[in-house]
Amino acid sequence: MERIEKLSEIIVNHSIKVKEKEKVLITYQSNETMPLVRSLVDDILKHKGIPTIKYIDPEISNLVKENLNEDIIENKKNTLKFEVEEYDSFIQIRYTLSDYYDRNVDNEMNNKLKKALSKYKDIQVNKKKWVLLNYPSPIDAYKARMTNKKFFDFAFDVMTVDYDMMYKDMLPLKKLMEKTDKVRIKGENTDITFSIKGLPAIICAGESNIPDGEVFTAPVKDSVNGTITFNTESPYDGYVFEEVSLTFKDGKITEAKCKNNSEKLNEILNTDEGARYVGEFSFGLNPKILTPIGDILYDEKIGGSIHFTPGSAYKECFNGNTSDIHWDMVLIQRKDYGGGEIYFDDVLIRKDGLFVLPELENLNYDLR
Repeated sequence: MERIEKLSEIIVNHSIKVKEKEKVLITYQSNETMPLVRSLVDDILKHKGIPTIKYIDPEISNLVKENLNEDIIENKKNTLKFEVEEYDSFIQIRYTLSDYYDRNVDNEMNNKLKKALSKYKDIQVNKKKWVLLNYPSPIDAYKARMTNKKFFDFAFDVMTVDYDMMYKDMLPLKKLMEKTDKVRIKGENTDITFSIKGLPAIICAGESNIPDGEVFTAPVKDSVNGTITFNTESPYDGYVFEEVSLTFKDGKITEAKCKNNSEKLNEILNTDEGARYVGEFSFGLNPKILTPIGDILYDEKIGGSIHFTPGSAYKECFNGNTSDIHWDMVLIQRKDYGGGEIYFDDVLIRKDGLFVLPELENLNYDLR
């Protein structure tokens, strides 16, 4: 219970910073998460906030989504509209029962749903306080090749890192990124260049994602050239893609392939015009996450990794690209994953997942 209470305290005090009379919507997907839900409600009430809880069964939710029609889409839009207008903060607690929900959802109707919700999703993400986390489940433990107990311990360990210290360690990287023009990433089947000139670098240290640990920016939209190949699985819309490789010319993905399902990969990247441009470039920096488990909330934070994101850019670091998708794809560059190099303005800043500049060495943590 001590770890659950610590996580609850981080969410309420650090992530969404609940104030008196603020309305907080807690959404959860399993009764297994109730110890955390109870602790969150207690902590919100201590701050004289107003908690509301909402249970969403993943199986039933998926059944509705597999039968989408115009009326259901309109109802979902109106429900989200009400929530973003009514609540000040959102806590979403996911609980993985399957990686394959959405696999049987009609692609055309799913795209209509995304478009219908986009206006209010934008308000929720960019104008409200929110936090998203995955409560550890047996499916997660299986994917991580751990026993349930070991994964539970691991999950709470990585979710409750010292985010204040992490923030301080990230400041020099933010400063360097904001004065950089040209980025080059090299590795196995990877040689890609792009500019980040004039775009802010955003520190993520427990404010919206749990676990957290990244500093992101966005490439200048038409500046990306070359090929990048990802060495972790890339899940999206109920499909899991292996060894995704993207080739760019003047910012646009001109060729996309993967080991197992290139046709579906390209179908997703054809969702709209913005899906073939990149909205995010980020360093993964959580010192306690070292191996991929097929859950992007964890995998994009892997120490010694970067992620590159076809689709929409965040408003706080907007490069002009909009899309109904935002697909984080992860490349680990530590020696045990094949190594790699990153250059800023032709100066080597990271080799084999380790920063080589003295001002960035605190971010290497236990990766040596």
